Amino acid sequence: MEGSLYLHAATAATRVEGARRQLPFFVSVAAAVASSRPSRTAGPPRTAAGSLRRFSASVQPVMEGVTGDKSKKCPINGDDIRQCFLNFYASRGHKILPSASLVPDDPTVLLTIAGMLPFKPIFLGKEPKRIPRATTAQRCIRTTDVDNVGRTARHHTFFEMLGNFSFGDYFKREAIHWAWELSTKEFQLPSERLWVSVFKDDDEAYSIWHDEVGVPKERIKRMGEDDNFWTSGATGPCGPCSEIYYDFHPERGYSDADDLGDDSRFIEFYNLVFMEYNKKDDGSLEPLKERNIDTGMGLERMAQILQKVPNNYETDLIFPIIDKASELAKVSYAEANDVMKTNLKIIGDHMRAVVYLISDGVYPSNIGRGYVVRRLIRRVVRIGRLLGIKGDTDGNPEAPFLPVLAETVINLSSCIDPEVKANKPRIIEELKREELRFIHTLERGEKLLDQLLDSALSVAQDNGNLQKPCLSGKDAFLLYDTFGFPVEITIEVAQERGVGVDMEGFDIEMENQRRQSQAAHNVVKLSVGSETELTKNVQDTEFLGYETLSANAVVKGMLVNGNPVTQVSEGADVEILLDRTPFYAESGGQIGDNGLLYAVKNDQREQRTIVEIKDVKKSLGNIFVHKGTVREGSMEVGLEVDAAVDASLRQRAKVHHTATHLLQSALKRVVGQETSQAGSLVAFDRLRFDFNFHRPLSEDELVEVEKLVNRWIGDASLLQTKMMPLSAAKEAGAIAMFGEKYGEQVRVVEVPGVSMELCGGTHVTNTCEIRGFKIISEQGIASGIRRIEAVAGEAFIDYMISRDSHMKTLCSLLKVKAEDVTGRVESIMEELRISRGEVSSLRAEIATLKASNLTSKAFSVGSSNIRAIVENMGKIDADALKSAAEYLLQTLGDPAAVVLGSCPGEGKVSLVAAFSPGVVNLGVQAGKFIGGIAKICGGGGGGRPSFAQAGGRKPENLVDALEKAQGDLVQAITEKTG
Repeated sequence: MEGSLYLHAATAATRVEGARRQLPFFVSVAAAVASSRPSRTAGPPRTAAGSLRRFSASVQPVMEGVTGDKSKKCPINGDDIRQCFLNFYASRGHKILPSASLVPDDPTVLLTIAGMLPFKPIFLGKEPKRIPRATTAQRCIRTTDVDNVGRTARHHTFFEMLGNFSFGDYFKREAIHWAWELSTKEFQLPSERLWVSVFKDDDEAYSIWHDEVGVPKERIKRMGEDDNFWTSGATGPCGPCSEIYYDFHPERGYSDADDLGDDSRFIEFYNLVFMEYNKKDDGSLEPLKERNIDTGMGLERMAQILQKVPNNYETDLIFPIIDKASELAKVSYAEANDVMKTNLKIIGDHMRAVVYLISDGVYPSNIGRGYVVRRLIRRVVRIGRLLGIKGDTDGNPEAPFLPVLAETVINLSSCIDPEVKANKPRIIEELKREELRFIHTLERGEKLLDQLLDSALSVAQDNGNLQKPCLSGKDAFLLYDTFGFPVEITIEVAQERGVGVDMEGFDIEMENQRRQSQAAHNVVKLSVGSETELTKNVQDTEFLGYETLSANAVVKGMLVNGNPVTQVSEGADVEILLDRTPFYAESGGQIGDNGLLYAVKNDQREQRTIVEIKDVKKSLGNIFVHKGTVREGSMEVGLEVDAAVDASLRQRAKVHHTATHLLQSALKRVVGQETSQAGSLVAFDRLRFDFNFHRPLSEDELVEVEKLVNRWIGDASLLQTKMMPLSAAKEAGAIAMFGEKYGEQVRVVEVPGVSMELCGGTHVTNTCEIRGFKIISEQGIASGIRRIEAVAGEAFIDYMISRDSHMKTLCSLLKVKAEDVTGRVESIMEELRISRGEVSSLRAEIATLKASNLTSKAFSVGSSNIRAIVENMGKIDADALKSAAEYLLQTLGDPAAVVLGSCPGEGKVSLVAAFSPGVVNLGVQAGKFIGGIAKICGGGGGGRPSFAQAGGRKPENLVDALEKAQGDLVQAITEKTG
């Protein structure tokens, strides 16, 4: 959606009172502050139902008569707009579907960036269309234009896309008529303020708009491919689109309307995509067998129009967050300057994004989605500190402020995503931890800035102050990007020290990062390839694996290297599609089954085929792809086969899957209900469970978790499995397993009194089948994410046998009983510690003794007769080398300089420099000196001005390095003493 409205706040402020008189129901914060100075706790006007009518800081003059309906006394709030849209299309046969997660079930995109993304498999024909029409209010995240957030009226990282979709059902005529009816009748937008764009060659759409809807030709614009032809990428489904724009300045007439992208006049709020072609590799277009409709209406944009505010941020969807941020900053948004308003808008936008991302299971980290969350959080903290926000509303200056803002976001979330309130404890806790962690990072950034400024001043001084000292753009960007240090503060602090900042270089670094960010995961990739062609005649696979481990099936298709084939021979790796199967396909963390496909081609059973199945994945909708190798004979399409799952491996998977459910319940009881799953693996040899938690589990907690799980195993509880509507399952308290995709009917697996989860995986019949459970490791894998690995069933037995074998070996080696192993090992470690200390002392004594023989090799340098020693000490280690240098420096007295080197082991070099105060006062520093010498040996190092150590990897270069050290030392001291 390309149109936008951008009105300068300065213009708005001059005419607030006029707008206020004409719209008595719409009282701005600015007007309220100017007249009555109400209490900050005074709330906004509310409807009878208690919903927010609006939050806004100012009223703009362009809002006069915006709807053309004088009887409409109250702007529609965001929740009303959303529900009105959904109800409108529901009354026209559309199924209202819930918003999909911000974490898409699609490897081509990082986050859910469009309303159509959840329906991509249907558009591709990879999933069957279970309904012909759908409507959604989809939560979306985009970060490509993050630098424009707050600076324009329309750019956001988090937004809601209202959409109506047709899967081979209705097309252009219905889509256009309904869009117009919704806009002009439901939302009561005056038709004379609406403009339309169509693709330049789309005469059909033009005719519908003009001849049937009645839009004057002057308000219909034909545009080219860049504006009005939607494509998902180089290939795939595509088609022309038509957009509806709202005109904020109709008094300018038609002569001033050549550019519908004029943000000061138009805002594009509804985009209709007519998906009717498939774009091939050569760029040509072929008609799709089924034409689809994909539309998007920006909720925030429609709220801006209907609530009569100058931008999306001052709607009731976002402004309460801005208002809370203003309160924390002790400023009035209405009276703030443009820069401050922009910063407050950024906070309002980013807080929505991070709250919903964390709610959907994305946690701050340095990679992938987690990096998006971390960057947005750091931006809010950075800007908050810039605005002077410190502490919470209780007056605690050391407390984090993000949780206070998050409370406001969560309070606004009920109609957007009810799960957010349920996830409130972990959202608040995660934001608190990340903010406090980042503040420490900022403090480190301040120290780094001091060092960089010292370096800039030193370089300028070395150059005779011919140029003003300057901090490089790369360094300024390092502070900004890595440490989150605001460039404005960098400039201010640098100016106080008399140092400039290379802002041109900084802008170049920013642009490079922006390009890299835009290049990754920003488009929804669709393609219609050979896989899709193959599956056109293949129905969904019937899964029989809950009831049986063997079945007769017919081969419906085969792939080799992704290409369809009809026959494969012995030795070939092949992917096989069956009409029915007992094999479980990888899903919900559980890996796919192993087993065999067996076929006999004649009555004499002379020609047989055996295919070893090594993995099964669910692909192209609900089609199972059996991956294997032909071990005997040949396989061909149409052949009837016996499919047999490896029963022992299936049992191992079942045991681990049920144990995973028990583990999650145990964790919730031991460390808290706010703990939730963040990933899992159910394999034959182990289970892996990732969960959200902010610290390592103690040994006692791990023992308690194990005890709980093993107690439930011993209870021998019968599992209950049933199908039910998704809504009923959630009402019953069932929780979802991470990464699982659910339809309207869901499978609920319950261990009575212990756990109830939505799960399509395979499970034991009775918990006693698990036999035993043991945690083998617990560790952190990302910020706020812990991982437990465990074994159960047969893998548990194998593990315990292996551990027992290791213990018996230890007992034999140590000649003690098992219960005495710990004490004996501790005793050995103490003996080893003492021995190492004695060895270290002996080495130091030997090094000192060896050094005592070097005093005669000292030479004088410079007019001050500074005594110096530069020597190779052979094979002594770094600690002994340090002791030798300290001894020599003390023996030589002040002023003196000592540089020693050694080769303590293969591929190792140790270097040390020790300078007395008299040498350091000349400006010759050990830390700077040793680094250049170490480079010759393939290493580096540093330290204090008086003492420094370094290492290297090239012992063969030590002689040359020490020769250079002696030359450099003589030159440096001579230059300083004359």
